[in-house]
Amino acid sequence: MFIGHFGLAAAVKAAQPRVPLWSLMLATQFLDVIFVGLYLAGGIESFQAVTQGTYGEALIDAQYTHSLLGALLLSAVYGALGAWRWGTKAGGVLGALVFSHWVLDLLVHRADLPLLPGNAGDLPLLGIGLWQTPWATGVVEGILLVVGAVLYFRSVRQRAPLTWRAMVSGGVMVVLLALGLAVDVLS
Repeated sequence: MFIGHFGLAAAVKAAQPRVPLWSLMLATQFLDVIFVGLYLAGGIESFQAVTQGTYGEALIDAQYTHSLLGALLLSAVYGALGAWRWGTKAGGVLGALVFSHWVLDLLVHRADLPLLPGNAGDLPLLGIGLWQTPWATGVVEGILLVVGAVLYFRSVRQRAPLTWRAMVSGGVMVVLLALGLAVDVLS
């Protein structure tokens, strides 16, 4: 679930216009940004394809960034940075948005999300596995994208006259995200 995270960021932007959109979009991907850093830092975290060329078919070994406790800690860090920069309310919103990544991943991932970092205690791994039904994942991501885009455009129009430039740039973003979703689901 990549596009759905961005749809959620757009929906939150509609409710929190003072928080920069880039910080909301980064918040939705913050766990994955840290994951990539750990992947590049010697394979501390990794992934492997289960079925080549299918949507979401990978086993993720994100024992730190995508553990429940790790996600809560990274949410707190990002939220604290947001609070320092834009105030307490923005920090709370940003921290919650970081954690929303884990919640959405819980829906789509196979059972590969640990509760504790490093899967300490060898507790059961979590994941509902919606990725195994690509059309259902596509529907969920599509709904998040459409709802986020609609709420975002409505909020922009209510705050100021909607300019041609804003419509074109927002429209291009929505089309690119929709194409990304289509390519993911259909490939």
